[in-house]
Amino acid sequence: MDLAEAKQKLQAADAELDRQPLAVFADLDTPQGSLSVLVTDRLRRKCRKGRVWKSNAMLTALKNATYGFDSIASRSRGGADGIFVIDRRFKPVNSMMKKIFAQFIDKPDPLVGVIAELLDSPPERWIAVRLVSHHLRLLGVLSVAEGVTHLTLVDYDDEKGA
Repeated sequence: MDLAEAKQKLQAADAELDRQPLAVFADLDTPQGSLSVLVTDRLRRKCRKGRVWKSNAMLTALKNATYGFDSIASRSRGGADGIFVIDRRFKPVNSMMKKIFAQFIDKPDPLVGVIAELLDSPPERWIAVRLVSHHLRLLGVLSVAEGVTHLTLVDYDDEKGA
C-alpha cells in the first residue's frame, strides 16, 4: 500500500464514520497473517483536533500496518516501524500509556463496549498497541478471533521521545 492508496481508504472510512462509530480502513494480508484495521470516530475527532487527520504522517503510520503484528517481536526496537505493544508496567508512565489505558480502556469510554460487542472480545483480552511511523504513533487495541487479528485505532500520539 502506498500513501495514495492509504488516503483513498481513509477517505472511504471517513464517510462511514459519519454514520457509525467504527469503520474498516483495510483488510490486509501481512507476514503475520490477516489483519483487519478499523478506525473510530474517536480517532478521527482527536486527529482533527490535532490537525493530523489525513496528514502524510498519519497515512504513513496507517501504511505501516502492512507489517502486521509479530507477537514474538512485539516490543519496539529503536527506530523500527510497525505494530508494538504498549505495556502497563513500563516506567515512567508515558503519554501513550495515559491515552490508551487511563483515558480509554480504564475510563471506560463507551466505545470500549461497542468494540467489545462488535469483535466479540472483552477488553481483558485486548492487547494495547501503537502503530508506529517516524513522526506519529496511532494508538489502539488488538483482538484476535477466528484467525483474524483486528486492530482498532482510537487515539494518536506525536510527542517526541514517547
